[in-house]
Amino acid sequence: MSGSNSSGRGASVTGPAETQAALPLGLTVHTLEAPGPEAVRRTSIGRWKMLLVLAVCAAPVVASYFTYFVIRPQARTNYSELITPVRPMPEQLPLTAQDGSSVSASSLNGQWLLVVVSEAACNSRCEKNLVLARQLRETLGREKDRLDKLWLVTDAARPAPALLEATGVTALQVPAAALSQWLVPGPGQALADHLYLVDPMGQWMMRAPVDPDPPKFKRDVERLLRAAASWDRAGR
Repeated sequence: MSGSNSSGRGASVTGPAETQAALPLGLTVHTLEAPGPEAVRRTSIGRWKMLLVLAVCAAPVVASYFTYFVIRPQARTNYSELITPVRPMPEQLPLTAQDGSSVSASSLNGQWLLVVVSEAACNSRCEKNLVLARQLRETLGREKDRLDKLWLVTDAARPAPALLEATGVTALQVPAAALSQWLVPGPGQALADHLYLVDPMGQWMMRAPVDPDPPKFKRDVERLLRAAASWDRAGR
């Protein structure tokens, strides 16, 4: 019995783990099946739906401007000059409020803007434009909340508080050199000679003549407000 035990202890024993380690490893590669016609069809439908949603969102804006600028060019006579193509407000336009805080250009979006440009020492033309901007807005009746008055002051001085209060205008400082990269006067005119109309997307789109006739200028503004009635709304 003792010999038998001795012989058993000397034999090599191969366990399950050792057996598995001794076997070569194999990899199974599974190929992906190509998408079937049904999957391709669903993907295509999804893409078309996404494009359709984008088109529906953009359609009112495109249609209103297309109607105003293209379909009815002979049915209207513009007193003011339409800017084509429109010129978007630069995102980095350096604007400063009267308390010295920085103002983002994008914060002005969402409202029509009637823009007056001049130095803080407002001359007679500047005062006339500020008064005209105030009067024009008030005569728009229920549409007046769609239009804001903006005075872009092109030097570092601060406008007289009494003038700001009397005209109810929002004044922001902006260097003249930076502003001239966006707004441009008519031939032979200065930047401060005009009133400028900016749409709710921040695009400069109309320039009034020097010393504009109030009823004629108001008619131009009203036409643009009507053209944008399908997508524009009052207030930012």
